[in-house]
Amino acid sequence: KVLINGINGKMGSEVAKLIKQHPNMHLMGGLDKNAMYNLAYPVYNDFNNIFELPNVIIDFSTPEATIGILDFAISKNIALVIATTGFTEEQQAKILNASKHIAVFQSANMSYEIALMKDIVSSLSQKLPNSEIEIVETHHNSKLDSPSGTAMMLADSINRKSGNKYTYIFNRHENRQKRSKNEIGFSSIRGGNIVGEHSVLFFSDDESLEVKHIAYSRAVYAKGALKAAKFIINKPAGFYTMNDLI
Repeated sequence: KVLINGINGKMGSEVAKLIKQHPNMHLMGGLDKNAMYNLAYPVYNDFNNIFELPNVIIDFSTPEATIGILDFAISKNIALVIATTGFTEEQQAKILNASKHIAVFQSANMSYEIALMKDIVSSLSQKLPNSEIEIVETHHNSKLDSPSGTAMMLADSINRKSGNKYTYIFNRHENRQKRSKNEIGFSSIRGGNIVGEHSVLFFSDDESLEVKHIAYSRAVYAKGALKAAKFIINKPAGFYTMNDLI
């Protein structure tokens, strides 16, 4: 039994569509700031109105909405899959604290191939230690956070593998200086209805190498969220990621 937090959004509605087609999952409805009557499933704007409890909540919402359901999930012992991005350090700390009480699965990107890309680029950073690294990401015009959570996840995987030697540069307009070796630059493009594109580029003086992932459908992320939900449903309290699922 699944409840979707942010069910009226692009990703929430995609997850709802897939659950309705799934033989072993039942969509109990969802939470959204804009509650509305729906013949297919109920949509609530207050979790206190939810009387039949789900086994798992799939969260594609906003950071504030995610934090808002933590206490509810803990009090009712409901597993939580978080696919929302853009959390502050304080908000992330609250999520980690919640994982002491319930099973929490969190990933900035639910794509299996993005998980592979993360491993590939972190490994390449070791084989190309003198390269200059840039990350370019492109998304639809409704995306709120910038750079994307996936871009940050890719950068963090490189930085951890490299002993945290890199600093992150998000706005070169404010930096009137030459590029340093130990930095990762980010470029964010927003427009149209692009689902998601991520490129990690490694530059040397004489050549460059690019690793790129393109998502052609939001179903990629929705399917990943359902896999995460099935994975976490009987897990003990703890913090789980795509690495655990893989």
